[in-house]
Amino acid sequence: MESAISREEAFELLIKYNKEPFHILHALTVEGVMRYFARETGNGEDEEYWGQVGLLHDIDFEIYPEEHCLKAPELLREGGVSEDMIYSVCSHGYGICCDQEPRHLMEKILFATDELTGLIGAAAKMRPSKSVMDMELSSLKKKYKDKKFAAGCSRDVISTGAERLGWDLDELLERTILAMRSCEESVNKEMENI
Repeated sequence: MESAISREEAFELLIKYNKEPFHILHALTVEGVMRYFARETGNGEDEEYWGQVGLLHDIDFEIYPEEHCLKAPELLREGGVSEDMIYSVCSHGYGICCDQEPRHLMEKILFATDELTGLIGAAAKMRPSKSVMDMELSSLKKKYKDKKFAAGCSRDVISTGAERLGWDLDELLERTILAMRSCEESVNKEMENI
């Protein structure tokens, strides 16, 4: 897996189509989560690729929410992104807004963690620390079970993602908390510079 563009070019492409801090924060968080999972699953040599897929996964969502994952290929091609990476980016919308099924471990992890990072991020904001650093699985599970909390984060997609990975839900939740801990500080620093 090789990226056709640099991380800097990927970030420039992201902010060309995304201006809302919320969307940029989400992209940086998913990038960090994907980098963590690349290392944790023995795919460290592909960390750059995994990270860029995470960074660019919602490139079209802010401007084209009704065409999410359908407009992305055009925007990504214009930015010089490879066809393999375009497929990987779009696969996180499988069954929701596109028909590109997650095939590789990396794509399955993106599918499983995209919505979940939003839910964990919302739960972190409710904590006195405003951080995932002191978040425990038990408190996240309470938020997860409350369908009104972060209602826009699909529990069906998250549980389907866990199944596709062959992980139980607790494993996915716990591993994603750890992934978000690994990048929280760097994401916050990058957001300060935007």
